[in-house]
Amino acid sequence: MTSYSPSVCKALKLPAVHSFDVLSSDTFIGLNGVRILSIIALTLVFASNVVTLVQDIEAVNRFVAADKSGTNFTVTSSDGTNSTIYMSDMDYIMGSTVPNQPAGVFWAVLNRLLIIGQSILLIMSEFGWPSSFFDHYFPVLGKDFGLGALGVMQCLIGAAILSHHVDTFTLVAAFFLFSIGCLNILIGLIWRGSARAKRSLTSWREHAKSTLPTHVAGVDVRPVASAATAAASSVVSSMFTRTQSDASSSKAGFGFGKQGEKAAGLNGYFISKPIETLPRYVAKSTPTGSTDATTV
Repeated sequence: MTSYSPSVCKALKLPAVHSFDVLSSDTFIGLNGVRILSIIALTLVFASNVVTLVQDIEAVNRFVAADKSGTNFTVTSSDGTNSTIYMSDMDYIMGSTVPNQPAGVFWAVLNRLLIIGQSILLIMSEFGWPSSFFDHYFPVLGKDFGLGALGVMQCLIGAAILSHHVDTFTLVAAFFLFSIGCLNILIGLIWRGSARAKRSLTSWREHAKSTLPTHVAGVDVRPVASAATAAASSVVSSMFTRTQSDASSSKAGFGFGKQGEKAAGLNGYFISKPIETLPRYVAKSTPTGSTDATTV
């Protein structure tokens, strides 16, 4: 369980409280323990397949040299009779996992190289680096998927190795990887897509910073905290709604037409009309009865 620092508890006048319950911390520790075992198993498989690849190449070189020299093997049966075994009649090249068939050496070497490459790829996915590469090109190994696909790949690698006669080191490493793969499949079925998030160190730290205390002095404060959060959110939403309504009402208008004049009259405002006057350029009128007459 993650606890607050003594300085924070002293400043808030609270006892040391915890933000995570026991189940979350146990899940985090358990999933990361399985991750460490998975990395160890993949590393052992990588090393053992490199050794097996070297042994296979050396055995093939010996086989080619013996075939050129015409060397055969004499085997004595239980009844005391001797029988000769020719090199071309062997199913596998002696001391290797390479089948004695056309292109058998090529496919055997390619199989080992593919297992080595897959082991490196799965180790990188367990470390989560580079995350953008897996999210774009191998989404099943990215952060948005669970551990089921990883477990299936590990089981396939283990089964491919165990299907051949190998030395003790390679046998133990492959069996260990197969067991871890079965465990990852089980984890993927239980936690599904949230398994990687539950074991992530970064998400754990972020969640620990943003989590409020759930118990104070042995008292569960989650109902009080949830009620306070709901009340605060309702007050903020009502204030926001009121502000929006005030802003919308203040922007409404009636213009300068009849509707504006009518609304102004209802509020006690009246528009006075200007006094009618004549323009200054009109000539003055002549008094009645006065005429200008010219006597001849």
